[in-house]
Amino acid sequence: MGRPVFLFACALLLLAASTASASKIVEHTFYVQNLTVNRLCNRQVINAVNGSLPGPTIRVREGDTLVVHVFNKSPYNMTIHWHGVFQILSAWADGPSMVTQCPILPGSKYTYKFKISKQEGTLWWHAHVSWLRATVYGALIIRPRAGHSYPFPKPYKEVPILLGEWWNANVVDVENEALATGAGPNISDAYTINGWPGDLYPCSQNQMYKLKVEQGKTYLLRIINAALNNQLFYKIANHKMTVVAIDACYTKPYVTDVVVAAPGQTLDVLLTADQPVGSYYMAARAYASAAGLQFDNTTTRGVVVYDHAPSSATPLMPALPAFNDTPTAHKFYSNITSLMGGPHWDPVPRTVDYKMFVTIGLAVDVCPANTTCQGPINGTKLSASMNNESFVLPTSLSMLQAFFFNVGGVYTTDFPAKPPIQFDYTNASVNNNLPLLFAPKGTKVTKLKFNSTVEIIFQNTAIIGVENHPMHLHGFDFHVLAQGFGNYNPAKDRKKLNFINPQMRNTIGVPVGGWAVIRFRANNPGVWLMHCHLDVHLPLGLATAFVVENGPTPDTTLPPPPADLPQC
Repeated sequence: MGRPVFLFACALLLLAASTASASKIVEHTFYVQNLTVNRLCNRQVINAVNGSLPGPTIRVREGDTLVVHVFNKSPYNMTIHWHGVFQILSAWADGPSMVTQCPILPGSKYTYKFKISKQEGTLWWHAHVSWLRATVYGALIIRPRAGHSYPFPKPYKEVPILLGEWWNANVVDVENEALATGAGPNISDAYTINGWPGDLYPCSQNQMYKLKVEQGKTYLLRIINAALNNQLFYKIANHKMTVVAIDACYTKPYVTDVVVAAPGQTLDVLLTADQPVGSYYMAARAYASAAGLQFDNTTTRGVVVYDHAPSSATPLMPALPAFNDTPTAHKFYSNITSLMGGPHWDPVPRTVDYKMFVTIGLAVDVCPANTTCQGPINGTKLSASMNNESFVLPTSLSMLQAFFFNVGGVYTTDFPAKPPIQFDYTNASVNNNLPLLFAPKGTKVTKLKFNSTVEIIFQNTAIIGVENHPMHLHGFDFHVLAQGFGNYNPAKDRKKLNFINPQMRNTIGVPVGGWAVIRFRANNPGVWLMHCHLDVHLPLGLATAFVVENGPTPDTTLPPPPADLPQC
């Protein structure tokens, strides 16, 4: 009996050793600094990482530890957010400025270190200060652990497709001008695919992304909407795509000829080169849900070129949806479901501990004395709010430091769980009620018990105007139980909730003039921002945060901050 037991113990030790060795430390160094590039007939100075636009693609496996040394050689304060990463017990590395850290000052550095746990797919990283993420961004690709496979046929190649937005201006100046005048910011001049605008723009004939493919092969396109302020339709002429993941959450395969992504969202799609040998444009342009507002109505395009395609052939152009094609956008957003039983799939929590009904939309603010403002109403500045509270970031200490060291006066825990008054949320007549348009400024959050389950009903409003708002939650994925148009009606809309296989993601485009119901479990201690991922709205106040208390054991307790955490 002794020898078999000994051999079994040795086998267990070998298994543990092999499992441990499969996880690695992946290390990168980011130098953030000025870079001069030529785009749209202009020579432009931008901020970029390691001299490239987009920045470096980071590739890890589930279970790896990622270490990124960030040297800020730019003239601006800087942080890096690892969009969609759970940051389990590593909230200090999440990155939003003044939420989990003070910014990295020019000439300073900070090392982000965190483990990638229970996630596979496409995420991304970007600056989380001001509008700097317009050019400071890149892909974060998480493959399965060694020895594990995708829950779909292995593709021939994997290709990051990063959709961006370009200004012929310094984006910090664009934002500052808008904040100073109280008006909406200047719209962008172009969209980009992997940093290139494509041949529909001036001086851009040779600035177009090209994807070379072999006929009959299948490619995994890892699509990221890194644009600041626009949702985007994306299509490839004469080709179908099969969606197999969103926001690094596996989905039931969904076949479509067009996808749409809100800023912050990612898509994993399989593309089979099954058409005659030739060249086919890929193209992206805005889904603009807000009626009457100016937007960038240009089109970026790249090209898919089959091996042995004649160079003289004119590529085929896809027919893109109309800018305001809400039915196509909603069909795509609402038809995707989770891959039940797939890797890292979680069933919907059925018991809810904390319910919230949260209105989201624009607002106005009083124009400061001796200042001329150009807001939507005379003498006002454009603002934004959630439940009539307009969020303001602290200035002296990060919220996470205040939480960890129990420092008062940085935030309050009285964010309302419902709006102060009920009204006909999606009826434009609300704009006749002037007092309802103003939202007080503050830093109000919601305090949650560890492992509590939260349900949020997002309700868009018609204040100032209606549009689709992409809401992003840091630190967690959530189940999207249902979404629809008009005012949420519990009598009929509760019946639409999907408790079986709802999609899971970290960013939800709440339908224009509509609502969405999400649910998540607060099983990660720290301070987690929830905000609109249109960068035009975050500095205006369309945000709040959750303070999740520590759990009962050391492995559910937030550790102290790293020694090199930037100080304010």
